[in-house]
Amino acid sequence: MTGLVVCVAVLAAASAHGLPHRRRSGRVRVRGRDEGQRLGAADLGGDLGERATLVQFSSAFCAPCRATRRVLGEVAGMVPGVSHVEIDAEDNLGLVRRLDILRTPTVLVLDADGAVVRRATGRPRKADVIAALGEAVRAAGAPG
Repeated sequence: MTGLVVCVAVLAAASAHGLPHRRRSGRVRVRGRDEGQRLGAADLGGDLGERATLVQFSSAFCAPCRATRRVLGEVAGMVPGVSHVEIDAEDNLGLVRRLDILRTPTVLVLDADGAVVRRATGRPRKADVIAALGEAVRAAGAPG
């Protein structure tokens, strides 16, 4: 009987921790530590998109990374001037540390100048990516 009580308590604690984490996973949001972060062609291993860039940090055995790749590829294909760049986190540890990437997939939305506008950890929803792109394009077009 004691084992059952312990098991139920462990499951309740895990659920209490897991539900808020799951709710946050994949949300595209601004993080304070991204402020002022900028990426260029040398960081990405390729050119920035003309209007915006979707940068995906992935790892070899990450199942959500495959679904994220598909979503970001579709969105980049729908919006002219937007490119999708996938970076292997294991092969780019310096960049991962500089940007404080803690898990894969992590998606950064960059404006035309390479400034980080939004970040998502986990698999983002297509609608959230499109909304974040709208903000990146507006940010790049704003007078500065």
